[in-house]
Amino acid sequence: MKIKRLFTMDGDNPYSSIEFEKRSSTIRNPDGSVVSEWKNVTVPKTWSQVATDIIAQKYFRKAGIPKHLKSAKEKGIPSWLQPSLKDIAKEDRASSASKDKVPKEEKEVAETDAREVFHRLVGCWTYWGYKHNYFDTEEDAKTFYDELCYMLANQMAAPNSPQWFNTGLNWAYGLDGPAQGHSYVDPETEKVTSSKDAYSRPQPHACFIQSVKDDLVREGGIMDLWTREARLFKYGSGTGSNFSDLRGNMEPLSGGGFSSGLMSFLKIGDTSAGAIKSGGTTRRAAKMVCIDADHPDIEQFINWKVHEEQKVAALVAGSKTIKSIINELFISIHGWENENEKYDLKLNKDL
Repeated sequence: MKIKRLFTMDGDNPYSSIEFEKRSSTIRNPDGSVVSEWKNVTVPKTWSQVATDIIAQKYFRKAGIPKHLKSAKEKGIPSWLQPSLKDIAKEDRASSASKDKVPKEEKEVAETDAREVFHRLVGCWTYWGYKHNYFDTEEDAKTFYDELCYMLANQMAAPNSPQWFNTGLNWAYGLDGPAQGHSYVDPETEKVTSSKDAYSRPQPHACFIQSVKDDLVREGGIMDLWTREARLFKYGSGTGSNFSDLRGNMEPLSGGGFSSGLMSFLKIGDTSAGAIKSGGTTRRAAKMVCIDADHPDIEQFINWKVHEEQKVAALVAGSKTIKSIINELFISIHGWENENEKYDLKLNKDL
């Protein structure tokens, strides 16, 4: 590919025309208690506080980044595009220079600057593109890197959430970990290959559609689906399935007895999804469920959906009612100078 510059200049920092500033990001419970708080977060000055909260609370990598890094010195990759590795020698030197043993938290850092995230994402994309000969020249690769960094900083483009969560953690910080059951298509052999670790081939896709067989424990069956869903939820993706192949309530089983029905399994899956906060501190796993209109349990399925909608309606109605009551309470005590009198139900008839 040939890439032309539109927003950046060759040789200039892609952020040279963008002003950054430090902010704080705090998420609170309704009672005022703090869920999570990040101070000194660096973001473009033009970003809203909502955008700041999202990148700070969800997309910054908060653990496991080595404080000391070095170039991997991979053959055939330009110096500016080299992957990074943990610098164990430098870490050991820092430890030996200290009289006390350096605690783990001082050997690791967290992302606090949006530019670190932009570099992690765009650098990894560029590295993959360069390594597999997508670019005509090294200059095209550098242009691609600069232009996309500029576009992310100016909110002109953005990837989906799993990209923000997972992409580039191995390239930028040398993170690795035990394989999690993922697969990928090897660019050289064009064959499906099992991933050797959790980060060099990350899970960057937003949504998956998975099949499910009418079988309890074998591969591709009901319980296997919950395992596959948990894997996807863990790394921030959503998943959906058509459950029409599952037999209905009281249909006979091959070993004798009768099926407990489609709905009993759907409720297990819904509970499982709710238990996994995928990719962040407050994000619920996204799960889609559908069945064909001619399934024996279609009416139960529809009624289940209706009941869930009624829950939402009750929450909305209750919230509005509580807000109205609270406002009336505030009005009833407003204007009373004596603190003791305004809370006295005998004196304050409005209260």
